[in-house]
Amino acid sequence: MTLTVSLVSLFGLVLFFLLRSKTLGWGSAFIAAMFGFFLASTGASAPINELTTAVINAIPDL
Repeated sequence: MTLTVSLVSLFGLVLFFLLRSKTLGWGSAFIAAMFGFFLASTGASAPINELTTAVINAIPDL
């Protein structure tokens, strides 16, 4: 039986546990950068960019 896990899921899971255990260092920075890099190449990048733009545009209206 072959199980395929995407790198986004793998890096996201590792980053979740690193943040939960409050482990900070070069390893967590690498995991966070790789998670962001692979997340940017998925279909989730457009909604994340739209959400970020909406939040930035809403800040002056506060």
